[in-house]
Amino acid sequence: MGTPDVEKQPSSRSEDRSSAATEVLPEEAKWPWRMRMPARSTDSALEQAPARRLLSLDVLRGISIAFMIMVNNNGGPAAWSQMKHSVWTGLTATDLVFPTFLFVVGISIVFAFEARLARGATRVQLARHAATRAAILIAFGIVVNSYPFFNLVHMRFYGVLQRIALCYLTVGLFYLWDRRVSSKLIVVALLLLGYWILMCWMPVPGAGVPGRDIPLLDHNQNLVAWLDRHLMPGHLYEDKPLYSARDPEGLLSTLPAIGTTLIGLLTGMFLRARRSAPFKTAGLVAGSAACLLFGYLWSVWFPLNKKLWTSSYVLVAAGWSLALLALLYWAIEQKGWCRKGRSHALIWLWLVFGSNAIFVYMLSDLLASTLRNIRWNGLMNPIEWSQLHIFYHIPDPGWAAFAYSVTFTAICFLPVWVLHRKKIFLKI
Repeated sequence: MGTPDVEKQPSSRSEDRSSAATEVLPEEAKWPWRMRMPARSTDSALEQAPARRLLSLDVLRGISIAFMIMVNNNGGPAAWSQMKHSVWTGLTATDLVFPTFLFVVGISIVFAFEARLARGATRVQLARHAATRAAILIAFGIVVNSYPFFNLVHMRFYGVLQRIALCYLTVGLFYLWDRRVSSKLIVVALLLLGYWILMCWMPVPGAGVPGRDIPLLDHNQNLVAWLDRHLMPGHLYEDKPLYSARDPEGLLSTLPAIGTTLIGLLTGMFLRARRSAPFKTAGLVAGSAACLLFGYLWSVWFPLNKKLWTSSYVLVAAGWSLALLALLYWAIEQKGWCRKGRSHALIWLWLVFGSNAIFVYMLSDLLASTLRNIRWNGLMNPIEWSQLHIFYHIPDPGWAAFAYSVTFTAICFLPVWVLHRKKIFLKI
C-alpha cells in the first residue's frame, strides 16, 4: 500500500490566500494561477480562459467532506431524518453528500490535469499517475473497511474510497483521451439510459423481469445485488443470507456514479470557458434547474435510490450540487466575498476541511472504529459513555444526536486545522 506524500509549502501572503489544497481527490495542493489550453482540445464553444483558482470549489469540497463525516457519525437512531440515508427509495440531504463529492472530483480533474499539462507533463505521465492514485485509494478504502480486525474471510472490497478511485480513474483517462464536450454528453446519456434499461427490463436471473415477475427495484432481487452476490459472496456491506446480501457501492451501480463524475467534469469545462462570472453563475443555475426537472420527472418511472444510484438520482443529486455551487460561485467568485477579506471567516472553516479531504475522511472513519471497539470493563465504549453522560442531558433526542455529530466532526477538524496552519497538505 502506498503512502501519501507530505508537502510543506513556504509561507507567503499570496500563498496563504490560496492554501486550501485542491485535492481532487486528487491533485496538487495548489494550481498555477496562469495556464493555457490547446485550442484543439475542446469544442470551439468552450474557448478556454487562463486558469484561476476557484475558491468556491474548495468551499464546496469542504462542505461535502464535513457533512459526510457528520452523517457517518450522526448520533444514532434518534438523529433527524435528514441526517440519515433513505431506507431504500426516496431522498434525504444525507443522500446528496457522496454524489456531491464525486461531482467535485469531476470538476477538479479538469483544473488539475490542465495545470499539469501546462507545466509540461505528458498525457502518458498523467495517465500513469492517475492509475497509481486510484490503486492507492482502493488500498486505503480496504484498510478503512477492515480496520481494526482485518478479517480476510469477510473483508469488504467495495466502498466509498474505492468508488471514488474507479470514477476518478475512468473519467480522468477519458478526459485525457478526448476533451470534447459532445463526447462527454453522449457518454453521460448512454450511461444513464443504459442503466435504466438494465434495471427495469433486464431479467434478474432466478427471479424474473422487474415490474412483471418481481417489484421494480426490489430490495433483494435486483440486478445490482444479484451481480455483487455472485462476484463477492461474503464480502458485501450488508452481508446477510444469500438472497438478501447487497452493497451500496456495488460494481454495476458504479456505472451511473461515473455519470455523476462526468457531469462534474462538464461543469469544470464550462467553468474554464472564457466567459464572464455572471454568465457562469447563470449557466450553473440553468444546469441545476434542468437536472432537477428531468431528474424528478424521470423518478416517476425510475425512482430515486441512492443505494442503487439510479439514473434519476444522478440527475437530481447533480441538480442540487449545481445549485449549491452556483450560490458559492456567485458569492465568492462573482461578488468577491472571500477576496475582499471581511467575509473570509464565513468560508474559512470549509476551506480548512477541504484542504486535506481524504486525510480527514479516513481519520474520521478510523477514529470512529477505534472508539467503537474500546470497552471499559466490557460494558460500554467511549461513544456510548459520552452519549449517556454528556449528550443524554440535552432534552430533545434529535438535538442530542446532532450535538454529538457536531462534536465528533469538530474533533476531526483539529488535526486538519493544524496541518492547514503549517501549510502541510497530504496528497496521494
